[in-house]
Amino acid sequence: MASNQILIELKGIERTYRVGEEEVHALAGIDLRIQRNEFLAVMGPSGSGKSTLMNLIGCLDTPTRGSYLLNGIAVEGLDDDELARIRNLEIGFVFQTFNLLPRADTLRNVELPLVYAGLPRAERKRRGLHALDLVGLTGCGHRKPNELSGGQRQRVAIARALVTNPSLILADEPTGNLDSKTGEEILSVFEQIHEAGNTILLVTHDEGIARHARRIVRILDGVIASDTLRGAGGTPPPVRLEG
Repeated sequence: MASNQILIELKGIERTYRVGEEEVHALAGIDLRIQRNEFLAVMGPSGSGKSTLMNLIGCLDTPTRGSYLLNGIAVEGLDDDELARIRNLEIGFVFQTFNLLPRADTLRNVELPLVYAGLPRAERKRRGLHALDLVGLTGCGHRKPNELSGGQRQRVAIARALVTNPSLILADEPTGNLDSKTGEEILSVFEQIHEAGNTILLVTHDEGIARHARRIVRILDGVIASDTLRGAGGTPPPVRLEG
């Protein structure tokens, strides 16, 4: 496989925490490759290590041992400022709690990563309005979060994640605060984003939600318990790392 098809490459990833006198091995040797334009779900029970894995892939944490390449960049060697830059430009985050600024309008919320990136106002507005169009919120840029439904607020969060054209959309339980019908609508948005060429990593404990992904990786006791490709004719099977 050509290396330019690989977006994420984890090899021998371990993450150890010290709790008092005890060492807790949250991740105990993760080998994983994620190709560009995959739609991947990571599942696991509480304490399995899936949240730790999400934090590492999202550059919110760094491994104790092992290597992590994101878009060809060796993440494990970066300092805090470099990690912050990677998070802002390479990764779009979507959280269960939306994390919107309540006093800012929808467009300003979507533009926020571009403010951090130093883009001019006109370019921020152009890209922000385009991102709102992509998630079905055309004409809603002037509205405040408290004027929107829960599903609309999550669409704003998805637009904010898309606005930098990131390499990866990382979604952590994105339907957790929504009713089932609205949750299905949001998952449909993710499917459309994936079909448009985006790479999506969805972290969930819900089997029904995970089934929207094309590949499901299950974490148990800090290791990958299974790695399954769903359906025929979809994303090519994952490549296993050797050694």
